[in-house]
Amino acid sequence: MTQSLACLALVGLSAPASAYNFYKQDGTELNLDIEAMLGVFSSQESYVPNSEAGESTWQEGFIKYGLSGSHIIGANSSIYGALNLVSSGTWGDGDAGGFSSGDERRTALEDAYLGWRSGDLIPALGQDGLDISVGRQAFTIGDGFLINGDSLNFGDSLNPVLGVDVDRGGAYWLAARKAFDQTAIARIGGSEGLRADLFWLDSDNKAQAEMEMAGANAEYVTPRGTFGLAYIEGLDVDDEVAPLLGYSSRDGQQTVSLRYQGNAGIENLFLSGEFVTQEPGDNSFDDAIGWYAEAGWTFSDVTWSPSVNYRYSSFEENFDPLFFGFNRGYGTWFQGEVAANYAGPFNSDADVHHVGVKAAPSETLSVGALFFNFRDTAGGSGNLNANEIDIYAEWVAAPHLILSPLVGFYTPDNSFAEGGTQIGNDDTNVYAQIIAIVPF
Repeated sequence: MTQSLACLALVGLSAPASAYNFYKQDGTELNLDIEAMLGVFSSQESYVPNSEAGESTWQEGFIKYGLSGSHIIGANSSIYGALNLVSSGTWGDGDAGGFSSGDERRTALEDAYLGWRSGDLIPALGQDGLDISVGRQAFTIGDGFLINGDSLNFGDSLNPVLGVDVDRGGAYWLAARKAFDQTAIARIGGSEGLRADLFWLDSDNKAQAEMEMAGANAEYVTPRGTFGLAYIEGLDVDDEVAPLLGYSSRDGQQTVSLRYQGNAGIENLFLSGEFVTQEPGDNSFDDAIGWYAEAGWTFSDVTWSPSVNYRYSSFEENFDPLFFGFNRGYGTWFQGEVAANYAGPFNSDADVHHVGVKAAPSETLSVGALFFNFRDTAGGSGNLNANEIDIYAEWVAAPHLILSPLVGFYTPDNSFAEGGTQIGNDDTNVYAQIIAIVPF
């Protein structure tokens, strides 16, 4: 397995589990799906809503297992589907942000969907130009700036505070569960030119106020890059949970996104950007804007092919980041391992400068460093202003083992007593994690 495949495995929060084909005959294919991940974490400091200052050490793990398959039914059209369970847990002290206690354990249904692909049936749309699916499944728009599955996995620590059970069974950082509870998705078009997604998504995630939404995503795919336009409308929320989380405005919320990602025809260039406007469903908030612009360059003729990227992102005070998630690598869209997972800000009410560098010493190893500067946070008060540096590696240690260690240094401007979230002091927090991925 090459380094690029290792990266895909690490960021594949919306990808299917690794599949072992055990039957393929007469147009019918059956696969055993199985994927396991384990993480070990340590943080010298803790963050609100945690109840205690000081060091936290914890472990997270999950295994996803089940079946998937497809069957050709004519004109090369096919039906397909999957049925998978996830068993997950968190051990130790629980995470540094206090979203899990270390006592979470759960086995529950994850994927359960059926779909149909058109094959050669609609020539104008190309091969498999119409793909319709329903059921429990993940869904992503673009690089996950707004939607990257239903992957927020709170534990049980907040249950007494909220008076609502938000526990999804642990594995908060690993995001063990990513499927929306109910979906209906139509994918129209092929891998080039004009294509679109029409979708209806219903979340059963209490931490997301069980939001129901629908919308459309249109893309124009060219060799120089992909242009995208998306519309998302909130249809409903859990009326009991939404006010507790500040999500009442999601009912009727209208979000419009315009984006681009590609190289503009220049081989070593990387460009990416997205501009989002958001109108709340009630009068509790003003309209909000969130956007980013990113540029990068790969020095392909230099040893290890190093790359450097700079990104600026800006989120207004009332911007709702919806279902963003870990997509194309560290820093997207969890900006800073400490900031994005435990301390905040969480892709809202902040301006973020980011610089990332990465190199590949071999096909099985890549190393990188990330810098984040958070400014204009917490309504302009600066209470969550901070700097963070993360240093990491992605290593294919064996055909069925991928390891990714990371060390982070997070320095807040303010302690909790001064309006921040770090409990007890504003010292630099030394944070460490190692993620093991076992694809079968």
